[in-house]
Amino acid sequence: MSRRKKMPCVLTIAGSDSGGGAGIQADIRTLSAFGVHPLTALVALTAQNTLGVAGIQQIPEAFVLAQIRTVVSDMPVKAAKTGMLSEPSLVRAVARAIRELEIPNLVVDPVITSKSGASLLSSEGVQSLREVLLPLARIVTPNLPEAEALLGRTLEGSREIQEAAREVHSWGPGCVVIKGGHRRGEPADLFYDGSSFVLFQGDRIHTPSDHGTGCTFSAAIAAMLAQGAEPRAAVGEAKRYVTEALRRSAPLGSG
Repeated sequence: MSRRKKMPCVLTIAGSDSGGGAGIQADIRTLSAFGVHPLTALVALTAQNTLGVAGIQQIPEAFVLAQIRTVVSDMPVKAAKTGMLSEPSLVRAVARAIRELEIPNLVVDPVITSKSGASLLSSEGVQSLREVLLPLARIVTPNLPEAEALLGRTLEGSREIQEAAREVHSWGPGCVVIKGGHRRGEPADLFYDGSSFVLFQGDRIHTPSDHGTGCTFSAAIAAMLAQGAEPRAAVGEAKRYVTEALRRSAPLGSG
């Protein structure tokens, strides 16, 4: 009797979005759509809807680590992604667990503010991202405001964004993607692997239903890496997936 091939498992370490548009909820939908099995480690609960974030409740650090260690001890994790990590100590603890458990193909979505502008990580937390988590990442996926927060300066032109990608890469991640959705014009994402740049062009989809695009993008990349794709191909497929998701988006609330 032949044995069925096991479905790749991808671990998402992120917060819950009670409105269902981003966070763990978006990750689970995306990972499932890409044919991998989602594993989860909740780091925070949020009270939010399409209008904004009303409150955040941190999960105790020890329990976050218990979730990670428990699933990794039983199921072969082929990739992982991080989203909102709301405390500096949690950033450091998650980084330590990823390193000690040798979790491969880490994608870091450096969530610093919400779509509505609410702060989700302090300046100390941003420093912890730079120092201990980004060096473990195979791919890091900041949007333009997140890249500016990581670097502590404004990025305006294409040359500055290329220099930013080089600097972020120098901190240790294998590849950097600076997403272009916040730039004027068409949303081109800049990919840098330490030796060359690739610009992933895209169409700007005019829709108010764009909450959770960063979560979806990073989850799609993690799913592709878990299935053996190289970073450049994973980013390209994730870009296509998010674009199509935006085209098919439908309004659900008032925001």
